[in-house]
Amino acid sequence: MFLRLLLVLLMPICLLGQSTFSTKTNTKHAVDLINTLTSEQKKIMLFPFDEMNRYDWHFVPPPQSPRTGVPLKDMDSIQKMLVSRLLHGFLSDKGFDKTNRIMDLEYVLMVLEPKNKARIPENYFVSIYGMPGKNDVWAWKFTGHHLALNFTVINDKIAVAPFFFGANPGTVKEGPQKGFRALKDEEDVGFELLDLLDNNQKAKAIFTTKAFSDIITYNSPQVKPLEDLGLLASEMTVAQKIILEKIIATYLASMPDKIAKFRKKKIMTEDIDTIRFGWAGATKIGEGHYYRIQGKTFLIEFDNTQNNANHIHAVWRDFDGGDYGMDLIKAHYQQADHKH
Repeated sequence: MFLRLLLVLLMPICLLGQSTFSTKTNTKHAVDLINTLTSEQKKIMLFPFDEMNRYDWHFVPPPQSPRTGVPLKDMDSIQKMLVSRLLHGFLSDKGFDKTNRIMDLEYVLMVLEPKNKARIPENYFVSIYGMPGKNDVWAWKFTGHHLALNFTVINDKIAVAPFFFGANPGTVKEGPQKGFRALKDEEDVGFELLDLLDNNQKAKAIFTTKAFSDIITYNSPQVKPLEDLGLLASEMTVAQKIILEKIIATYLASMPDKIAKFRKKKIMTEDIDTIRFGWAGATKIGEGHYYRIQGKTFLIEFDNTQNNANHIHAVWRDFDGGDYGMDLIKAHYQQADHKH
């Protein structure tokens, strides 16, 4: 809430509707942030690009799993505004709004659990790797409770994974935000596809009647394709395939428009015959359920089982070096070696 308010008060109006990704502009945003840091903040936020903690991420509250970087709560108002601008540049308008709404849930949890010392609003951390503006390759991450957003910049390209959103509560049950669902689209569209399947298709899609306690890949720094379970896209009707694409588009919608369009086109051309929709657990909302969409190059996992099925974890992962932009980085340095 505070980040969003700062953005409105301090940023030019023209930037608020910005949805076109520009590595040059966003690199400048990162440089602007770095230039405001104190010497102590620089020691905590800035790392060499090859620092191994770049691959560390989690979604539990920071007191339970310490984060690197400088938290928002330790920044001044100008620095918070610059972080907000940086985030907005690396996310779509929808993704930026969703990020803020997930952060707002910390205020809800603080009221629901006043004795829980882990409920600390603005306990979200920024770490930067490499030197934006000086290096062709650099990265940054924004992490905290139920947010793990990893961005890697390689010249004019970016990689956006691992990309994690969570929501607790999944549905706010009381108070001023009663009825609010931060990840409503991700949950509802999964049920939309499941409900379209006939009994034979459901028998293939539902590979276990018991939901997992969490996403299977958890916070692994690297992932490989999971077991081939679920219903293949080739076994779906046209109407069902449209909803399958809708699920994928729902997750891509939080990424910059340029990236989302590129990824969707690639998935629809390279992955379409291998995509599977798998389900575990209950087939109605309010009871523990899990689904995943897996193709040749990517994985989506969604889980809502904790807190009486009112606590969501959702993640996008890329295979074959896509996470952390490892494939793009490799190609970049191979090209550089070739030139020299």
